[in-house]
Amino acid sequence: MTTLQADCSTLYRLAHRLPRYTFPFDHTQIDKNGIYLLFEKGEIGYEGQRIVRVGTHTGNNQLRSRLQQHFIQENKDRSIFRKNIGKCLLNRSNDPYLDVWNIDFTTRASKTTNGHLLNAAHQAQIEQEVSDYIQSRFSFVVLPVEEKEERLYLESRIVSTLSHCSKCKPSDNWLGMDSPNEKIRRSGLWQVNELYKEPLNTADLKRMEGLANGAD
Repeated sequence: MTTLQADCSTLYRLAHRLPRYTFPFDHTQIDKNGIYLLFEKGEIGYEGQRIVRVGTHTGNNQLRSRLQQHFIQENKDRSIFRKNIGKCLLNRSNDPYLDVWNIDFTTRASKTTNGHLLNAAHQAQIEQEVSDYIQSRFSFVVLPVEEKEERLYLESRIVSTLSHCSKCKPSDNWLGMDSPNEKIRRSGLWQVNELYKEPLNTADLKRMEGLANGAD
């Protein structure tokens, strides 16, 4: 086992010590600030389900609302995670509506320019399919981290460790293999930022151990 694989295995052991949440979850039981690690059914990691996404938040006390944007709120323009799941579902079924799904409708200009392309009924159907997939297949743990700078630092290091690790690869049937984005297919992670950068080091893992102990 390489040093990176050993560090990744340590990351998994640490993650498995944290409380695991599945949908429906009580958001009041979740830390207000932290890093979330998502696991997906059918994907195998070191000791059980594979970590397939790492995320956090920038605003203070916004972790709970961020998770609700992923799991509950049916608006793909407020959750890149939802948007990527939808892209895969549409691409897998060769649905030409993928081109519309790719458009960000959050701005007034975009709504004015592209609003005529929207099929409200089909859009709602896809959002429901995304919700069904996420709610039935994903679970998560939270590493409590109060400070924004530390959250972003550790998030990047965790993502890089997972993307570098040769033992954290997706199964052949993983939905992400239908992603139009090569970075998702290659990394086996539901994200495209912070891949293949600086991985966790001994000091990082020791710090995360301390944070996890505070969560017990």
